[in-house]
Amino acid sequence: HQNEVEQSTFNFEYSNTDFLFSLFNNYEAEAKRLLEVTEKSLALPAYEMILKAAHTFNLLDARGAISVTERAAYIGRIRNLSRAVAAAYYAAREALGFPMCAANDMHKPAPAVKNTDAA
Repeated sequence: HQNEVEQSTFNFEYSNTDFLFSLFNNYEAEAKRLLEVTEKSLALPAYEMILKAAHTFNLLDARGAISVTERAAYIGRIRNLSRAVAAAYYAAREALGFPMCAANDMHKPAPAVKNTDAA
């Protein structure tokens, strides 16, 4: 109980929003940098950076430091990076011949994904 109370008090009242904005930007930049590494696939470390950026966004949102308009933009930034990481991870697994995947599953089309960006 004490941990929850202290963490909530910190997150809603005392967190340093300038520091959190800086963290978000740094996590985002690091994820992009890791995706640009061409000699190796670093999709998983980039994914870790996105998780940290998303958590930092949630802290900023809980603190009320992000406006409604900014909120949509931040979510878009996280979503775009997530897509890039998913594509990089898929490409890395494909290059390895999809290890741990049944041979007959490799050539099945992926299920259709609804594009929510049309709106």
